[in-house]
Amino acid sequence: MDPDDHVCLCFHVSLRKISNFIARENPTVPSQISECLGAGTGCQWCVPFLKKLHALHRDGSPMDLPVSPAEYAKRRSKYRRTGERDADAPGTGHGVGEDSREDSRKDSGDDSGEDSSASPQAQ
Repeated sequence: MDPDDHVCLCFHVSLRKISNFIARENPTVPSQISECLGAGTGCQWCVPFLKKLHALHRDGSPMDLPVSPAEYAKRRSKYRRTGERDADAPGTGHGVGEDSREDSRKDSGDDSGEDSSASPQAQ
């Protein structure tokens, strides 16, 4: 995907805008990327891709999405019709370089990875 291609097709937010926002604001969780012109708040197709871009930034990797704009739009169209994502899309647990387990802990506010119900209660 080129920098001027849209990641959020609902609000026409480009990869360049999202990358600059992430670099400037350094969001602590992926959901804060929605502050960049509403990205991810429309049909929500791009949310897994926004999570991937956040993870790439966190890891110090270049922010890029290895998909052509035509393929991206085609997959979004299918998602809008069926509500289902492709098995190899980010956020499905099968995307390249993905750790969905860590993202879900961060989104829930639990960084420990431990079961909080096992902790002793104060008497």
